[in-house]
Amino acid sequence: MSTNSNDVSHEFLAFKLGPEEYGVDILSVQEIRGYDTVTRVPEAPEYIKGVINLRGVIVPVVDLRLKFKLGSATYDEFTVMIVLNLKGKVIAAVVDGVSDVVRVEPVDIRPTPEFGGIIDTRYISGIATVGERMLILLDIEALILSADITGSTPVAA
Repeated sequence: MSTNSNDVSHEFLAFKLGPEEYGVDILSVQEIRGYDTVTRVPEAPEYIKGVINLRGVIVPVVDLRLKFKLGSATYDEFTVMIVLNLKGKVIAAVVDGVSDVVRVEPVDIRPTPEFGGIIDTRYISGIATVGERMLILLDIEALILSADITGSTPVAA
């Protein structure tokens, strides 16, 4: 058996934004919380709902439906915040609901289609097919470390 990391299946947390299913690497998920009161921040973009105090850490809250321009968000009993942690940066992503953890084989992941610059795909790492399901896999590192979330230019590692 090969030890190449590209040959190993990965687990993704599957969640909904409208009718579509998305996935984030399960290793970047710190916790899942119900949607709670968010403190608004003046002059923040619409998709940044504000901040929450998570056990003493001030965490920005990003509504992914608004960030990805998928229409207005409706908050109900299924709305959750996925707290993501990557390289010490923590954000809470508001999604319509979480479904399950999905194991995806590398052979089932296709590259992001090219849309000729019409659609911004910088936060999409690929499209996975799992049975009849199609998951849009998010590049959570690009999202968390992006200047429009952190307010700063990412520093090369």
